[in-house]
Amino acid sequence: MCRTFLTALTEQQPSPNDPFAALRIREFSYFTLARFALVLGIRMQAVIVGWQVYKITGDEWSLGLVGLAEAIPFIAISLFGGHIADIIDRKKIIIATTLLLTLCTAALWSFSLDGNEMITLYGAMPVYSVIFVTGIARAFMGPSYFAYLAQIVPRSLLANSTTWNTTAWHTADIVGPVAGGLILASSTLQNAYAIDTFLIFTSIFFILPIKARPMPPVNKQESIWESLGTGIRFVFGNQIMLGALSLDLFAVLFGGAMAMLPAFAELLEQDAVGFGILRAAPAAGAILMAVIMAYRSPMIKAGRNLFFSVFAFGACTIAFAYSEYFWLSVILLALTGAFDNVSVVIRHTILQMMTPENMRGRVSSVNSIFIGSSNEIGAFESGAAARLMGLVPSVAFGGAMTMLVVGAIAALAPKLRKMKQ
Repeated sequence: MCRTFLTALTEQQPSPNDPFAALRIREFSYFTLARFALVLGIRMQAVIVGWQVYKITGDEWSLGLVGLAEAIPFIAISLFGGHIADIIDRKKIIIATTLLLTLCTAALWSFSLDGNEMITLYGAMPVYSVIFVTGIARAFMGPSYFAYLAQIVPRSLLANSTTWNTTAWHTADIVGPVAGGLILASSTLQNAYAIDTFLIFTSIFFILPIKARPMPPVNKQESIWESLGTGIRFVFGNQIMLGALSLDLFAVLFGGAMAMLPAFAELLEQDAVGFGILRAAPAAGAILMAVIMAYRSPMIKAGRNLFFSVFAFGACTIAFAYSEYFWLSVILLALTGAFDNVSVVIRHTILQMMTPENMRGRVSSVNSIFIGSSNEIGAFESGAAARLMGLVPSVAFGGAMTMLVVGAIAALAPKLRKMKQ
C-alpha cells in the first residue's frame, strides 16, 4: 500500500508552489516514512517507560531522572556526532544507530518480564541505564538525519520538506502515545515493548531504498577539535540562528509539561488511556497547524510568527497547569503543540537555509544540544520544580518564564525579530 501511494504521489514533477512538492520526490517520501516509523516507536517507548517508572517508584522526581539519564550522554557526545556526520556516510550512521535503538528497546522488553531480577533488586535503575545508551544513539543519529534531508531535496523545497518532515514527526507523536496507552490498558508491558521494538527496526527498511549521497569536501588540515570549534563559532556568530535556537531552548526548558503528564493524568483521575490522550494532544494540534503551514508558509514574517508562537505556547502552558477538566486540558495541550510546531518549522528552515553543506552535521549537533537535550533537561527541571513547588505551581511557573524569555530574546536579537523571509 505504501508503494502504491508513493507511486501515485510522485508521478507529478514537484513545483515550488505545490504544497505537496517535497512529497513528490520519491526518496524524500521514503525518508519521511522512515522517520515516522522511528518516532512512532520512540514516542510509544516514552509513554511505556514513563508509566513503568512511575508505577515502580510513584515519584515525580523519578520521571525527571528518566530525562536526565538520556540528556547527560546526549550533551556529552552530540558535538562528536555532528563531526562524524560531516565525514562519514550519513545513511550508514542512521542504520547503525537505529539498530542500537532496537537493541535498547529489546533490553527494556526484558526488564518488563514478570519477576525480572534486575527490577526486583535495583528498581528503576536498569531502565535508566538503557535510556543512557539511547542518549548515545540519539547523539549520532540526529545530526545525520538533519544533514541527510538536505541532500535529498533541492534547496528551493527545504521549507516545504521541513513542514512535511515535522508533520511526520508530529503524526507519529500523536499515534505513538495513544497506541502505547491503549496497549498498556488492554495488554501487558511485554507486548507494548515487543511492538515498540518492531516499529523502530522497521524504519531501517525505508532508509535502505534511498541512495547514499557523496560527502561534502573536508578540510584535511583541520583537527577534530578545530572542526568542532568551527561549528560552534558558526552558530554563535549568527544572531538569527542563535536567537532562534535560544528561544526554543528556554521555551522547552521552562515551558514543557510533558514529563509531568503521568502525574497530571492521576490528578485528573485518568487511567492509561487518558494519559495517552493527554500525551498525544500536543501532536494533534501540531498536525492541524502543519496543514495550515503547508498552504501558508510561516516564513512570511518569520520573526513575528516565531516570537508570537512561543509566547502563546507559554500562556497555554499556564492555563493547562490550572485546568481542572480533562478535555479542557486536552485542548490546551493541543494549542501548545500547534504553537510549538510553528517555531519548529521556522527554526529548522533557518538552519537548513543558512548552513553550508559541509557543516550541516556540526551545526545540527549544536542545535541538538540546544533543543534535543532541552527536552530531557526540561524533564529533569520539571521533576525538581514539582518536588520543590508542587505539581501545578511548577508548570505554571515554567509557562511564565517562557513568556519572559520571549521578551528578553526579542530585545537581544533584533535581526531575528525583524526577519521576514
